Amino acid sequence: MKRIEHAVEMLLFGSRWLLAPFFLGLAVAMFALLVKFMKVLFGLLSGLFEATPTNVLVPVLSMVDSALIASLLLIIALSGYENFVSKMHIGDHEDRPAWMGAVSFSDLKIKLMGAIVAISAVELLEAFVDIQHYTNEQLAWKAGIHLTFVVSGVLFALTDRIADGRGGH
Repeated sequence: MKRIEHAVEMLLFGSRWLLAPFFLGLAVAMFALLVKFMKVLFGLLSGLFEATPTNVLVPVLSMVDSALIASLLLIIALSGYENFVSKMHIGDHEDRPAWMGAVSFSDLKIKLMGAIVAISAVELLEAFVDIQHYTNEQLAWKAGIHLTFVVSGVLFALTDRIADGRGGH
């Protein structure tokens, strides 16, 4: 019976490697965002001299949005891999982010929620800068969704703080 239990445990432990393709997929998604980013940058630069301030700000906000999403994907891919699959053996590489290896699942949730709130804020700002292309109802929905993300982020942080206070980690 002990041998069966050990085999099941090893199988379950080994199944963590099923997550690796998900994290590789996030790296591919970062490449797709880079292509989108470069397309927006090229469009911005090609019409720069004829552009109005609004025509410059909207693409710039779109680029900020892409950069935030790509950063979020990197955080999820690296910390998710290290938390759930395997430690990365890159030694003391000079470019190793300071947070790598120190981001717990709880920290990851808070970082994820913070990034979602920031992305939502950029989207909302982009809508208000380009307000003539949105109805009042669309703007209200965008503001409501953003507020929902903000409240959710605060509740996530509060929940983690309460859990930490009880010695939950």
